[in-house]
Amino acid sequence: MAEREIVFRVTRYRPTAGGRPTFQDYRIPVRDDMVVLDGLNYIKDHVDPSLTFRWSCRMGICGSCGANVDGRPRLTCGTYIRDLGKRIVKVEPLSNFPILKDLVVDFDDFLNKLASVKPHIIRKDWGDWTKEYTQYPEDLEAYRQQSLCINCMLCYAACPVVGASPEFVGPAASALALRYIRDTRDEGAAERLARLNTKTGVWECTFVGECSVVCPKDVDPAGAIQTLKFLATQRHMRRLLMPGAR
Repeated sequence: MAEREIVFRVTRYRPTAGGRPTFQDYRIPVRDDMVVLDGLNYIKDHVDPSLTFRWSCRMGICGSCGANVDGRPRLTCGTYIRDLGKRIVKVEPLSNFPILKDLVVDFDDFLNKLASVKPHIIRKDWGDWTKEYTQYPEDLEAYRQQSLCINCMLCYAACPVVGASPEFVGPAASALALRYIRDTRDEGAAERLARLNTKTGVWECTFVGECSVVCPKDVDPAGAIQTLKFLATQRHMRRLLMPGAR
């Protein structure tokens, strides 16, 4: 397969060195079967071993390799260089996150937001370890779409509300909250909706929809948030009309 040369323009940042992030150009050989992650690994292996970035599975499953490629949040393992059609490919860290080093960003804030929506099954009868929680295929279909989230953070990088209001719980955490609310085995909907029906919850969302556009798994977090708004409103009205209801 024929090779050609292109330039990777990559963000470099060393927090210990001070200063602001800068770009560094690398001229590398590429083939039509190469993805952006292959280009980054070529630089790491053959040109500059100090370049730092995350990756793991190379199959679009783990969500580790997200970056802004030519200004758009993408998985570098699933973005073919040939499809970009450019002689210069710009690779930057995901937007709306603090940069730790080069293309590596800090996800701690997201992890705290995710924990706040309790992304796990909540039961009142956990003490009975002999009990089975039967679920049918149609029950799975109710939350299958949200369960496909791989926490790649592309949605947070694309979301203008996350950029303007850093306290916003955000798309992925909201989608995963809906995943458990829709799970027939779960009994924690009231707790999650109480968290999401707040100023920093789903009402911050202005339904721009960029989160769903960039999602590599078609989770549609924007749609999930609108569903959560409906459920939160429904719960609020029920509590107004029936005091004591959850």
